[in-house]
Amino acid sequence: MSGHLETIDPRVAGAPKVDFEQLYRAMPGPYMILDRDLRYVEANPAYCASALRSREELLGRYVFEAYPHTGEGPNLIEDSMRRVLATGVAESLPMAVYPIPAPEGGFRNKYWSCVHFPLFDAAGQVSHVVQNAVDVTELQELKTIAYGPDPGARTRNENDLFRRAQEVAAANESLAAETRGLRDLFMQAPSFMAVLTGEELTFALANSAYLRLVGHRQVVGRPIQEALPEVVEQGFPELLRQVMRERTPFLGHATSVMLQRAPEAPLEERFLDFIYQPILGGDGEAVGVFVEGSDVTDRVLGDRQQKLLLDELNHRVKNTLSTVQAIADQTLRTNADPVAFRDAFESRLMALSATHNLLTATNWVSADLRDVAHLEFRPYGAERYRLTGPSVALSSAQALALGLLFHELATNAAKYGALSSPDGCVEVDWRLRKRRGGADLEIDWEERDGPAVATPTRHGFGSRLIERSLQGQLGGEASLTYAPAGLRCRIRLPLRAGAAVS
Repeated sequence: MSGHLETIDPRVAGAPKVDFEQLYRAMPGPYMILDRDLRYVEANPAYCASALRSREELLGRYVFEAYPHTGEGPNLIEDSMRRVLATGVAESLPMAVYPIPAPEGGFRNKYWSCVHFPLFDAAGQVSHVVQNAVDVTELQELKTIAYGPDPGARTRNENDLFRRAQEVAAANESLAAETRGLRDLFMQAPSFMAVLTGEELTFALANSAYLRLVGHRQVVGRPIQEALPEVVEQGFPELLRQVMRERTPFLGHATSVMLQRAPEAPLEERFLDFIYQPILGGDGEAVGVFVEGSDVTDRVLGDRQQKLLLDELNHRVKNTLSTVQAIADQTLRTNADPVAFRDAFESRLMALSATHNLLTATNWVSADLRDVAHLEFRPYGAERYRLTGPSVALSSAQALALGLLFHELATNAAKYGALSSPDGCVEVDWRLRKRRGGADLEIDWEERDGPAVATPTRHGFGSRLIERSLQGQLGGEASLTYAPAGLRCRIRLPLRAGAAVS
C-alpha cells in the first residue's frame, strides 16, 4: 500500500474523506498482504507486533523465508494461501501451530486462527492474498493450565468442540480438493467454456481454450460489451439474453464470428460450433448462461477449399475434353492418312500433357512463360533457340493456349522452317506493356537462317488455334508474317495486375 486511498460518500452531504491506508494501519487485528509469489507487500502494525518482526524486515521477502517452513502448521497455511490464489475463494483455518523466532533466541510455538481471502485486480484476476491471523496462543496456554497437557484430560464439551473443528477443517480440505480438481478439468478442457451471469452478462469463468479464442484478453469480472465489444453488433449478447429469457438452449453450427485476436489487430473471422445453456436458480429463473463449443474454422475452410477444388476440377476436365476434341477435329482435317493423323494427334496431346504437368507442379495456379517455351524447344537442343524476356506468371488457361501455340510453331519450324536447317534458329522475345488495370504481354517469334518461306495457300491447325484460343477465349490477338527470311509471329495477350514476376 502506498499513498493515501481516500473516498467520500456522495449520498451524505459533508461526509468526511476516508484515508484507507490510515484505517489499515489502525486496525487492531493483524493483517498482511502477499503477492502471487507469496512475498510481503504490506503488513499492518498489529501483525508486526504479533509476529515479532518489523515491517521493514518483512516487505519484499518470501513469507516462508521470514518464518522458516517447519512442521505441519506452515504446510496447512501455505496450501490454503495457494488455493485462494488459484480459486479466488476465501478459506478459514480454525487452528494452526506455527513456530516463530523468539526475541531471546530459539523458536516459540504460536497458535493461530487464520482467514485467507483474495484481492482482485482491475481485470478481475486474483492478484494478492490477504491473511488475518489471530494469535490464540494465550487461549491455548490457559486451556493447557486448566486441563493439563494430556489430550485425554479434556472435558466432554471441549472434546466435542475440538472434534467438530477437526471435522470442519477436514470437510473444508475435501471441498477445496474437489474444487481444485473441477477447476483443473474446466481450465484444461479442449473445448472452449465460459460462464456469464446477471443482466450485464458478466464473465464469471473462462477456461484456457476460451481465452485462446479471444486473444488471451482478461474477460473474467467484466461484462461482455466491455470484454468483447466487437461481438455486440454481431448480435451475440442479445442471443445470450434470449436464452436467459426463454430458459431454452441455443445451438450454433459453423457460426461466423468476427473477433479481435490480438491488440490493435483487424477483426478475424472464425467459425464456431457452440451451445448456450441457461443456468437456472432455485426459483427456476435463469441467472446466467453456460457457453461451450469448438473452433471449427479449419474444418469450414477445408470444406470450402474442397468444394472449390472439385468445381475447378470439373471445369478443367470439361475444358481439357473440349481442347482434345478440337485438336482431333483440326488434325483430322489436315491429315487424312491414318498414320499421319496418329503421329500429329499424339504429338499435340503430348504437348498438352507437358503443359498439364507444368501446371500441376503449382496446383494449377500459374506457370512461368519461360518454362512453357522451354518444354516445346527441348527436343531440338539449346543451341537452336534463344528466349529473352522477364519472368511472367501465366494463368492455367493462358499457359495451355501458349503451350499448344508454341508446339505448333516449333513443329512447323522443324518441318518447313528454321529448325529444318542445320544453321537455323528461333528467337522468342517478350515484354510487358503496362496499362490501366494490368499489363499486355507482347511476344515476338522470329525464325532465322532457315529455308525461304512462302505464304501457305490454306490455314493450318496453328492458324485456327490462334483464332480460337487467343482471340476468342483469352481476349488476345496474333498475326503471322511469312517473310522470305523466316516466319514471324507477333502475339499480344492481356494479363491481370501483378502477373509479372521479373
